Amino acid sequence: MTDFHHVSVLLEESIDALNIRPEGIYLDGTLGGAGHSSEIARRLTTGTLIGVDRDPKALAAAEERLAPWMDRVKLVHSNFRELDAILDSLGIPAVDGILLDLGVSSPQLDEACRGFSYMADAPLDMRMDPSDPLTAWAVVNTWPQEELRRILFTYGEERYAPLIAAAIVRRREQAPIDTTLALVDVIRGAMPQKALREKQHPAKRSFQAIRIAVNDELGAVDGVMSRAIDRLNPGGRLAVITFHSLEDRIVKNAMAEAAKGCTCPPEFPVCVCGKKPRLKLIARKPITAGAAELENNPRSRSAKLRVGEKL
Repeated sequence: MTDFHHVSVLLEESIDALNIRPEGIYLDGTLGGAGHSSEIARRLTTGTLIGVDRDPKALAAAEERLAPWMDRVKLVHSNFRELDAILDSLGIPAVDGILLDLGVSSPQLDEACRGFSYMADAPLDMRMDPSDPLTAWAVVNTWPQEELRRILFTYGEERYAPLIAAAIVRRREQAPIDTTLALVDVIRGAMPQKALREKQHPAKRSFQAIRIAVNDELGAVDGVMSRAIDRLNPGGRLAVITFHSLEDRIVKNAMAEAAKGCTCPPEFPVCVCGKKPRLKLIARKPITAGAAELENNPRSRSAKLRVGEKL
């Protein structure tokens, strides 16, 4: 039995949001340990669940967890940004629901050898898909100082990004930065004492930024949001869980744009652009975790669920 176990965030809220029909076709683009997917699959009769993940370990774990329902499940090793190619390969023109639970999963964080964690020593890797060419080692040891500063500031919202980027470049000129704790040491050394006294681990924001860059996470979200609505049947639901502001902004803006329709200036007496809304927002504000979930799963604190329905 695989030890890949992930506590699904906003589980009940996500399942409710998808408005599952027993004969429908649903795609979970971030399968993980199949927590969400198992709840989808158990509600299907003649329907189909398509489970997608970049991580082969997640797919292996999901196959075990979904064993009772594999007659209605198709597993795909891919990036959810390849939504069109995934559905085309299966001969499925459109689905009745798409779920995306963005960000890194608990097992990826907790398994030290993956290099996602700043709490344990491991090679600098951070790839969600181990077959991808770009590693955290390459980012840290070969990217120009200005590019390092940019990703630390933009993706990690790290206010000490210039100091940290400069320190990384100085250290790697002496010898490559090969491990997670070696990178943590560089980050600590670059930050002022007042920053080190903060409650949050000093390397948290930098590790997040490097992980996002390695896996092109924001590019994947942007790519899938431009395709997902087109691949929904009328009445189909798109449910997306985000964990930080950059992801949430992409999702929020894409859904708002799809729900807007006419883009003519307000002074025009009639619409000439012809654009019609493609999506109905199920909730104007994001759905967040309740008190019980917050107590049981601290990682749910930053989770936001946004839901739209295809018109």
